[in-house]
Amino acid sequence: MIKLRNTYVFYFVIISYILINAYVLLFKRDMFYLFNMLPLIILIVLLAIFSIEKIMYLMVFSTPLAITLKELGLTEGVNLSLPSEPLMIGITMIYFLNELSNQVTDKRILRHPVTIIIFIQMGWMLLTTITSELPIISVKFLLSRIWFLTSCYFICTELFKKQKAIIYHLLFYSIALAIVAIITTIKHSAYAFDEKIADWIVSPFYNDHTAYGAALAMYIPVMFGVLFMKNISFYIKVLCFILLFIFLSSIIISYARAGWLSLAVSLAVLLTLALKIKFRTLLFSLIGGIVLFLSFQTEILMVLGRNNTDSDGDFMANVESMTNISTDVSNVERLNRWSCALRMFEEKPVLGFGPGTYQFLYAPFQKSSMKTVISTNFGDKGNAHSEYLGPLCEQGLIGALIVFALVLAVMFLGYRLVYTVKDKSIKILTITLLMGMSTYFVHGFLNNFLDTDKASVPFWGFLAMLVCIDVYYRDQETTEKLL
Repeated sequence: MIKLRNTYVFYFVIISYILINAYVLLFKRDMFYLFNMLPLIILIVLLAIFSIEKIMYLMVFSTPLAITLKELGLTEGVNLSLPSEPLMIGITMIYFLNELSNQVTDKRILRHPVTIIIFIQMGWMLLTTITSELPIISVKFLLSRIWFLTSCYFICTELFKKQKAIIYHLLFYSIALAIVAIITTIKHSAYAFDEKIADWIVSPFYNDHTAYGAALAMYIPVMFGVLFMKNISFYIKVLCFILLFIFLSSIIISYARAGWLSLAVSLAVLLTLALKIKFRTLLFSLIGGIVLFLSFQTEILMVLGRNNTDSDGDFMANVESMTNISTDVSNVERLNRWSCALRMFEEKPVLGFGPGTYQFLYAPFQKSSMKTVISTNFGDKGNAHSEYLGPLCEQGLIGALIVFALVLAVMFLGYRLVYTVKDKSIKILTITLLMGMSTYFVHGFLNNFLDTDKASVPFWGFLAMLVCIDVYYRDQETTEKLL
């Protein structure tokens, strides 16, 4: 009787949905698409209630494929990526409800130095939001950072108690990114891979080719590393090899110069690990290099100023154009944005102008002599193009120092883990994650994407993986077969 009743209920629901759908199509056509999203919404709600792990994978997979409301032409105000950010918001609400009732987060994660720095950063961000020049903008920025951190870091540290979840996380994002890469390549081929359209051909998935290149650069080392992990099956390795080939091909034809540079730096990181150089030694060397640059900055800038090579379809010309600060419009505009950030910092060095406010307030700080053909006074063409100078002008000196502290903590953690992890497969994973993180830290000097879901999922996800390796797997001598 129960089985018969359930069958009747099932047929009743299906027939009712079809009839209502027909009515909407005939008489409420403007509601047709929204109504047909109802099954997906119900599925997501059920997953959220009964399997948060599956909805997390859905969120990770959907992020590279997500499209913003602005790209869809639906808004000029609040901008969200669909469906990834609504999923993140829902996941965040579920996490806080669980945390209030059960305290699910491992205390070892909460006490980890990296997590402590994140808490300090969020606390300082809250303070500078209160003192912000544009409070509404800063509140939106703060809220988005909260749901990025919660869904991409804190919940992930719970999922990554299972090693298999780490591989799933990497694969779901990588497969979706490969789909974007294939679509972009097909579209780009119609224009004979012209360098001039590389910036916008990645839309609607990415807002420009630099963000796209940053994502590709982060996953290239990881896909390469999986090929050498003993506890990964042959079929998964074949998949990762295909993904690696797609990513390498795509980053070359993306003309994302920062991506190429970041991969070169990641290879340098690999070399230092092979030579077993301690991070402390590298840090002192880096400080020495900065001191030398500041001592001879006039001479260095004069040499760079004589470079007139512009980026074009030729690979070597694009490489040479990285140091062209006289005629390359992209490079000169970055100098303009960075100069504005420094002038803003000089005006408000302690608390800054408020999180997320740079693009709306930097226009008066531009000098006419530094403007380019792509400069704007309307706050509609991006931010400070730096993960370090952005917080400097928006959150003051302390905000920037916290960012540098996070970078140093992550690099120190990565180097320490590589030298102390016992299991070979976990060591390989750690090396490639560190290389992937280093690519983003290099990008941070030239761009900033952590206010987007596209970069937040891999960045905070990779960071959660490193922290979980430190807490759960560092002393583990053997690992089980994963996939």
